[in-house]
Amino acid sequence: MTEHAVVIAGGGPTGLMLAGELALAGVDVAIVERRASQDLPGSRAGGLQARTIEVLDQRGIADRFLAEGQKAQVAGFASTKLDISDFPTRHPYGLGLWQNHIERILAGWVSELPVTIYRGREVTGFAQDDTGVDVALSDGQSLRTQYLVGCDGGRSMVRKAAGIEFPGWDPSMSALRAEVEMTEEPETGIRHTPSGTHAIGKVAYEIVNGAVVYKKGGTVGVMLTEAHVGNTNEPTLRDLSEGLIAVYGTDYGIHSPTFISRFTDMTRQAATYRKGRVLLAGDAAHVNSPVGGQGLNTGVQDAVNLGWKLAQVVKRTSPESLLDTYHAERHPVAARVLRNTMAQVALMRPDDRIEALRDNVAELLSMDEPRKRFAAMMSGLDIRYDLGDGHPLLGRRMPDLDLITADGPLRVFTLLHDARPVLLNLGEPGAFDITPWADRVQLIDARYEGTWELPALGAVTAPTAVLIRPDGYVAWVGDLTPLGLVDALTIWFGPPTAA
Repeated sequence: MTEHAVVIAGGGPTGLMLAGELALAGVDVAIVERRASQDLPGSRAGGLQARTIEVLDQRGIADRFLAEGQKAQVAGFASTKLDISDFPTRHPYGLGLWQNHIERILAGWVSELPVTIYRGREVTGFAQDDTGVDVALSDGQSLRTQYLVGCDGGRSMVRKAAGIEFPGWDPSMSALRAEVEMTEEPETGIRHTPSGTHAIGKVAYEIVNGAVVYKKGGTVGVMLTEAHVGNTNEPTLRDLSEGLIAVYGTDYGIHSPTFISRFTDMTRQAATYRKGRVLLAGDAAHVNSPVGGQGLNTGVQDAVNLGWKLAQVVKRTSPESLLDTYHAERHPVAARVLRNTMAQVALMRPDDRIEALRDNVAELLSMDEPRKRFAAMMSGLDIRYDLGDGHPLLGRRMPDLDLITADGPLRVFTLLHDARPVLLNLGEPGAFDITPWADRVQLIDARYEGTWELPALGAVTAPTAVLIRPDGYVAWVGDLTPLGLVDALTIWFGPPTAA
């Protein structure tokens, strides 16, 4: 039986990101992926939020995505666009980039790391005991692992087999999504009818002055809201043709589909993200309407929260109880995403009364303070983990400051490329002694001469020192004394090493 420290079921964006995080920490990790290659039929989901781009920047790989995507103001709530160009971040924008490209780039990064991938296979069952998990694969092979992580999508076999409940709300709408060829040039853009919202767009496009510009010909993306909810059959080209004729009066001569799928606004969340040695991340842990493009982004950020914690437990640097903070921190984040997507779906219904409500919400969001608050939420920049009371930075993302060090200028995110925690001392050099954690935590003496500003909150008091976790969130904020630092180091990065 082949052994790995961690086995990940599913090699989509969440599984790939988690594998990369674990590999950076020196953990033996393997992915089991049913596809024979990373190729994904069609473009699927598209877009990265500002916070996700920051997360990729923390690992030194954001430029790979920025080189292929289109920067644009993509944050929005229901039909109201929200500009974040004035936000205090190095990436005050979203990135238009289809999921097939996101996966390809992530897989390229993972291929540079020591990650084993079992392709063309699925996890079909598992049995966990006190020391690990026996994992059965579809080809008859078995793996032994300390921990199994289900990143295997909304229909997650891992979640079901673990007996983790998936409560939530049944769908109130459904839609067809497809990529096809058309013999006639279609009417691109968004159309609203009594049955709902529909859209036709080209897969190949450019962002020019903030607007989407489609090229003539080429593959066409179609989204059609269905008149009735509840059809569970696999959608066909005929279904798509009939839907187009009902809305546009023609099917534009559709042919040669790359893929046809159905999505709904079903909204569910796993009751727990961990059951013994089995954990969940991404769509296996939460599903919601794709409005706002938050699913993929939430999953990638799940992976970055879990990766370093799981690595420390596997390496016995930290006690197993550290894994409980994964659920405690990420479950509320996804719960909030579920609530805001349900609100957006409700606001987008084709009803005169809802339209009146939508207009009022749009007017509210045109005001600066509400715009900043909702834009920070929709871009992922306002996430705060509950680490107690104190400085506004505590539990929030660390800004990517331009630091001045004895060795020259340095960005904060550069310090996180290897997914190692950082104690950043901005006061008197040599003021802190963390020798018992020197093998785990980087100690950096530096200066910063600018203003400290957080999205939606504005300017905050400059701290003397901050303890930054590998996921880029602040675990401790200090002044001239190290009060509480030893406790924070112990909680997050394990007990001190004996001299």
